[in-house]
Amino acid sequence: MLTIQQIKENPQYIIDRLMVKGFDGKEKIEAILSLDERRRALQLSADTIAASLNKSAAEIGKLMKAGEREAAEVAKAEVAKGKEEQKKYAAELEAVEKEILDLRLSIPNIPCEAVPEGKTAEDNVVEKEGGVMPNLPADALPHWELAKKYNIIDFDLGVKIAGAGFPLYIGKGARLQRALIQFFLDSANEAGYLEVQPPYVVNEASGYGTGQLPDKEGQMYHAPLDNLYLIPTAEVPVTNIYRDVILNDNQLPIKNCAYSACWRREAGSYGKDVRGLNRLHQFDKVEIVRIEKPKNSYAALEEMKDHVQSLLERLGLPWHILRLCGGDMSFTSAITFDFEVYSAAQQRWLEVSSVSNFETYQASRLKCRYRGEDKKPQLCHTLNGSALALPRIVAAILENNQTPEGIVVPECLRKYTGFDIIN
Repeated sequence: MLTIQQIKENPQYIIDRLMVKGFDGKEKIEAILSLDERRRALQLSADTIAASLNKSAAEIGKLMKAGEREAAEVAKAEVAKGKEEQKKYAAELEAVEKEILDLRLSIPNIPCEAVPEGKTAEDNVVEKEGGVMPNLPADALPHWELAKKYNIIDFDLGVKIAGAGFPLYIGKGARLQRALIQFFLDSANEAGYLEVQPPYVVNEASGYGTGQLPDKEGQMYHAPLDNLYLIPTAEVPVTNIYRDVILNDNQLPIKNCAYSACWRREAGSYGKDVRGLNRLHQFDKVEIVRIEKPKNSYAALEEMKDHVQSLLERLGLPWHILRLCGGDMSFTSAITFDFEVYSAAQQRWLEVSSVSNFETYQASRLKCRYRGEDKKPQLCHTLNGSALALPRIVAAILENNQTPEGIVVPECLRKYTGFDIIN
């Protein structure tokens, strides 16, 4: 979340940048500034009373030693009165601080200067593209029909077991899933990311730490008896490793990767664009997460983009990178780049990765800090990206690589699958 210092230094800049995301924050920013003045006044009063009580306590001791019991009793009465007043200020201070925190939690991150203005996905900017478009015959099949033809994914059995959006992978389909996961993890390891295996559920504090709460409750699966949430991405548990942590300067940068299953309700998703693997409630993904010094975070962002691009190039898929406009960005991001691959049979682009820099927004919630050269704790920058999400990668591989003999497996995956073709 935005820090009080950020807001106080240039409130009009914050208001203007929030408008790039389509968020009118003027009223809330002004309310925070007003409440912060009230907070400081209350804190001053509370500190003054505390100092007076300390002084009175010393005076009472002197009076008692001098045998002036009557004067000491009068002083004690004044102290008791002061303590009641102190409680009143403490309660008011707590209420004001909670109100400020609630307001800060409700305000999204400001987009950085490189974020283009715009309201919808149509306003996103194609920054880079590559790969060769496949030349498929007119009767090329979409992946859900290929999955049935080769008996590698059963969507109907998934519905029987759990419901729509929970596919069952079979035989070579399951092997292809496992191959992609291992390929993505091995590639991340080669790029210097330390693998971790996180829990697949998180508590409320973790959800608040990375910004899923209170913004995305409706999209998360919740186990109310335990008050735990199924993770929508490994970003959540991995980034929360560093919640309430002060790192040493020489510990940065931190580079982690993790495989996990992911769960999202995808409330409101319907229509032809959600068929097959296009939009699921449960899916597999490898995530990369970085904790950086602020001065290095945008260089780290470019490294992450290059890493994701290299995966798509090795898979032989047509791809492009979108720089998201303000209106299409997430609540927590300062800048986001989406990677999409082209699905030849569906003749549409499919998002397979988002790579984002959150600057200090998540770190402020997490209290993730490091000690710089002056040894004073300061907020880190956090970044993450999908490297990669599997479902639409699988969809594009099946569709783009279909031949009369079967589906050709990308060469980089063959040492993991143990076969060259699905037939």
